[in-house]
Amino acid sequence: MNTDERDFDVKKHHLPSKLHYGWIIVGVGFLTIFACLGLARYSYTMLLPSMQIGLNLPYDKMGFIGTGNFCGYLLSVIIVPRLIKRFKPRFVIAGGLALITVAMFGMSVSYGFYLPLTIYFIVGIGSGFANIPTFALASYWFRSDERGKAAGLMIGGMGAAIVLAGFAAPYLNHSFGADGWRVGWQLMGLITLCVTILAAWLVRNQPSDVGLEPIGQAQVPKFDQMIPHEHIGDGWLLSRLGFLYLAFGSTFMIYGTFIVTTLVREYGFSEVKAGMYWSWVGFFSLFSGLVFGVLSDRIGRKYGLALAFAVQSCAYLFAGLRPDSQWMIISIILFGSAVFSIPAIMAAAVGDYMGLSRAASAFSTVTIFFAAGQTFGPTVAGVIGKTTGHFSGAYLLAALITAVATIFALYLPRPNIKG
Repeated sequence: MNTDERDFDVKKHHLPSKLHYGWIIVGVGFLTIFACLGLARYSYTMLLPSMQIGLNLPYDKMGFIGTGNFCGYLLSVIIVPRLIKRFKPRFVIAGGLALITVAMFGMSVSYGFYLPLTIYFIVGIGSGFANIPTFALASYWFRSDERGKAAGLMIGGMGAAIVLAGFAAPYLNHSFGADGWRVGWQLMGLITLCVTILAAWLVRNQPSDVGLEPIGQAQVPKFDQMIPHEHIGDGWLLSRLGFLYLAFGSTFMIYGTFIVTTLVREYGFSEVKAGMYWSWVGFFSLFSGLVFGVLSDRIGRKYGLALAFAVQSCAYLFAGLRPDSQWMIISIILFGSAVFSIPAIMAAAVGDYMGLSRAASAFSTVTIFFAAGQTFGPTVAGVIGKTTGHFSGAYLLAALITAVATIFALYLPRPNIKG
């Protein structure tokens, strides 16, 4: 064995023991999702009861403020593909987080209805700028057999944020009284600022930037895959994925926005007890993306999506039937166990179906459906809550939508892996 062969053998022997930079990307992605979606969006659920009192607003206007966030998100997903193409994911992610940071501090000093509505609209724009390129990185840095796991680990950041909000919001309200929700937004602004700095420092756009290959087994192309294809039917396929993402967006935000208010106002729970249950959602959701993401790597994306929607249907049904508190606990556990599975699987699926070169734009396209769903979902639920005095009708509507999505997912085609 000559010197060159010996050196190559040593490098090959030691390479597996090194931490692939892709896992650094996953770690930063976890923190980015923690901030841009977890803190910026789902903490609103815990802050909503105290904000409603502090701003002296009814259910429907609080729902409209939440909708303002989703309108901003919808606008961002239309713009972000062009931004990614021009500035690359690293710059767009850091810019989106910086925008959220400024808006969070603005939210802490807001008053009335139109000012928090406008500020939360800006938070939504920043959330889309940070979220979409973060999930696109999973397709760039991981091949298909590891893609679901990577996206699932990233999306665990939302669960961590929910756990934090569930414990922090009641504590802040107890410590600072009527200004507790304002202090909460300030604290989240500081945390997001730290994540912004980390993302700007550590994110790399693709493995080749640091001389690496994506993590996972390279696919040996079959003969028919080596023939150029025109991708006929991709538009219809994206529409089908988009419908599923719309179903998820419209339903989980109904539950996620109003479940704490339901526990406090309809079941008589204290804010601390309701916060503890909301933290359970966060705890179980820490594993939802990873478990369902890995499962979809093994059994296929369409079966993973169908199973996730089925679990969510049960959660919404139990909440809508207005059972006793024990069944509500089961509903919360089921919701948390599957709540962030759909985004993890969807991020992996668009890479499988569309290939690496189109992963970011394809994920942005289906996210338009998701954003549209989460825009009207809380608004419809808020109107139902104001009209009937409770949210059981909204939860039953969510159960019907996800039941249809369960069946629809089973009819997705098998992906022709492109990256």
